[in-house]
Amino acid sequence: MDSSKKEQHVVRSRLAYSLGAFGHDAFFALLSTYFMMYVTGHLFDSGDKHFDNKMVGYVTLIILVLRIGELIIDPMIGNAIDRTNTKWGKFKPWVVGGGIISAVLLAALFTPLGGLNMSNPMLYLVLFAIIYIIMDVFYSFNDVGFWSMVPAMSFDSHERDKIATFARVGSTIGGQIIGFVIMPMVLFFSVNQNGGTGDDRGWFTFAAIVAAISAITAIGVGMFTHEQKSLLRENKEQTKFKDILKILVKNDQLLAIAMSYLFFTTGQTLLNSFELYYFTYILGDSKAFSILGGLNTVVGVISVFAFPLFSGKVGRHKLFYGAASIEVVGALIFAFAGKSLALVLLGAELFFIPQPIIFLVVLMTITDSVEYGQLKLGHRDESLTLSVRPLLDKFGGAVANGVVGAATVAAGMTGGATAASITAHGVSIFKIYMFLIPIALIVVGIIIFALKVKLDESSHAKIVAELEQTWGKQFNKGGQDADAEEPATQPQPGVTEIPAPVAGTLVDLKNVKDPAFANGSMGQGFAIKPSDGKVFAPFSGTVRATFSTKHAVGLVSDSGVALLIHIGIDTVKLHGTGFVTYFDKGQHVEKGDELMEFWDPTIKKAGLDDTVIVTVTNSEEFDFDMLKQAGAEVTSMDNILKVTKKDQANE
Repeated sequence: MDSSKKEQHVVRSRLAYSLGAFGHDAFFALLSTYFMMYVTGHLFDSGDKHFDNKMVGYVTLIILVLRIGELIIDPMIGNAIDRTNTKWGKFKPWVVGGGIISAVLLAALFTPLGGLNMSNPMLYLVLFAIIYIIMDVFYSFNDVGFWSMVPAMSFDSHERDKIATFARVGSTIGGQIIGFVIMPMVLFFSVNQNGGTGDDRGWFTFAAIVAAISAITAIGVGMFTHEQKSLLRENKEQTKFKDILKILVKNDQLLAIAMSYLFFTTGQTLLNSFELYYFTYILGDSKAFSILGGLNTVVGVISVFAFPLFSGKVGRHKLFYGAASIEVVGALIFAFAGKSLALVLLGAELFFIPQPIIFLVVLMTITDSVEYGQLKLGHRDESLTLSVRPLLDKFGGAVANGVVGAATVAAGMTGGATAASITAHGVSIFKIYMFLIPIALIVVGIIIFALKVKLDESSHAKIVAELEQTWGKQFNKGGQDADAEEPATQPQPGVTEIPAPVAGTLVDLKNVKDPAFANGSMGQGFAIKPSDGKVFAPFSGTVRATFSTKHAVGLVSDSGVALLIHIGIDTVKLHGTGFVTYFDKGQHVEKGDELMEFWDPTIKKAGLDDTVIVTVTNSEEFDFDMLKQAGAEVTSMDNILKVTKKDQANE
């Protein structure tokens, strides 16, 4: 494929994936936030308040139980996807199939199922439960499959970052734009306006449109993206719910951030879920909700690009406390805004703006807890650790749905209610559910974060440095890599000549500014002051150690030499900014393959040393001879170090 066609294919793939994210999150917003508005306000309107409230309670309970129960089967869904092997790929069949089936069933849930809600309520509840769980399971197949596709679409970390950025923009717009268009469209398609709440026809038509968009964009992902097949992506282990719980118990920092975020996401989702109710039943102007939806759409997109700017200048903990404080202030302004649209919008927007920032801080802390757990427990549990956050979001959403159902019944905001029919007592009860409970949950989340979450950029950098110092020692004297799926190659008799992995000026290892490398505790080797940012494999071997910060890589040669290539000093602080990798852990590389690239100005702008350090971490097994003197200009074609296996008889 020539370069122009390849570029067209890449752009088409990014666009299709971004549109898929748009449809995916539009679907989720409709299901998680606005479906309850249809259930509480339109599904049961018999004129008998007792019957209507009882049915709303039953439906709410069904949703709560099924959504919490679905958390337990989520890992099994991931395992089923891992075992999938078709000519269309591993993930795309589930993205397309799950997207279409869940879309059709979601549209069906926005109907009274042929009038059974009134003519045969018990049969309706049974059918509702069956349709809902099938819809939710297939949505989960679509969800897990969709977000698992990024690593499958490219092995280039730079391209992965671009794909992920496109997807974040698409998902943000899709999730927020529903709030912008929902009430104008529902009212447009409704025969009866019903005090600004619309009718069954309007809600079903809107739901059918969103479902169709979700299904079409899922099909687009199937048609216009391409999965790269590789044995590296084969998962040999089955994830179990109990394994996730075990990791939570053993990794105290993961448990701390998980507990903090659990309260945050529940409080945030709860207040967000009530916003349309506030505009409809308190302000009496549901169309004005579009203003908030439009603002959230714009702010959400901006936040995707703004976070790296803030996180690079302000520590994550300070950023978290600042964002959480603004969120609480926004909720308080909203709570006392009354019927002032200006104050409502101010409070709601101040509440929304910090949410993406808090989410990203939590996500990065959970990611950092992978290395924390690796250091503490002696093994790396990346997939299990990263699966915690989606489970917390789903649990928070399930609880929020249950609370919304209870609140609307208590406040009188069920079938046929309008702003004029809500009493002052009902408004007071509603505000307790909408503001007091979420604010309390968020404050608890802040307290847990302050008391228990100790992992920050500085401590993570120290953890990574310690992991670097210990990596490779396991290969001394016939040891093994505990995290490797295949046995490591043991040092073989003979000579290995190691060329420079990067072009530049050769530096004596004892003169580098990192004591751990300079004193030889990290192994024998050399350093290079780089003149180029491309790093090449110095021999044929296997990638045995990778770091989320992309600043280093550990290789084991086919002859058993364990080599650490470390870009710069303290560059772990950059958290991957300025680095691009072209490998996965477990990948076999050939001598001369490009491993990674780094943007030297990024390192220097941060005030860090860009010296590339190369050490043999299982040095006890070898004798060493330098083939070039310090100060020499070298390229990847120049051999620098001769490594000879020690005489077995003398060991």
